[in-house]
Amino acid sequence: MRIALLSDIHANLEALDACLRHARSHGVERFAFLGDLVGYGADAAEVVERIIAEVSAGALAVKGNHDEAIEHRMGYFNDAAQAALDWARATLTPAQRAFMAGLPYCIRESPMCLVHGSAASPEKYPYIDSSSEAQRCADAAGEAYTFVGHRHDQMLYYEGTRGRMLPFRPVPGTPIPIGAHRRWVAVVGSVGQPRDRNPAAAYAMFDAGARSLTFLRVPYDHQRSAAGIRAAGLPELLAQRVEAGI
Repeated sequence: MRIALLSDIHANLEALDACLRHARSHGVERFAFLGDLVGYGADAAEVVERIIAEVSAGALAVKGNHDEAIEHRMGYFNDAAQAALDWARATLTPAQRAFMAGLPYCIRESPMCLVHGSAASPEKYPYIDSSSEAQRCADAAGEAYTFVGHRHDQMLYYEGTRGRMLPFRPVPGTPIPIGAHRRWVAVVGSVGQPRDRNPAAAYAMFDAGARSLTFLRVPYDHQRSAAGIRAAGLPELLAQRVEAGI
């Protein structure tokens, strides 16, 4: 079975739809959404409705910190992020908000663990940005494969011969063998707001039968997404980040 792993959609409908089309055209049979459905973008209601439909059809989804902020305001977001969250609160339906409030922090479906930040403390949303954080995550996950988002980057950590997690920078489009004899922590990147100066949407594909993982980039109409942010009256910075991939 091929599973598409999508995270940090951030209310970017064009990017989400591009990734869904790409995944289906490459034989994906199931989807997993790793949090942050909303925030930054202008399409919160449309994106959440897409995810509700996918979950109804068998997809998995976990909660991200922007998703939780819809229900419980958090003080650590900057002004631009707060503006996008306010927009989401105003445009989401009660049913969509209830769906997001009910999302779990973490899902374990052996041999996978799915979480937005880290399995070590899912409700606190730490970043997997070092080998030591990947180690804590893998230890807490208790599964061979842990898939996370949150960092808006694509990175893979693997268990070395001495049991320590080591970093590996993937090349998009190149399948990576990931045997179950060791542990892996994959940061799958951001669908809706990559930050490596490449605006193309990012996601990953796990082939459970072949035991391989492929990190992917999907070009989409990011100018249209930016225009939607401007039309909604959201901060200009949010549109520029989508356009430039920053």
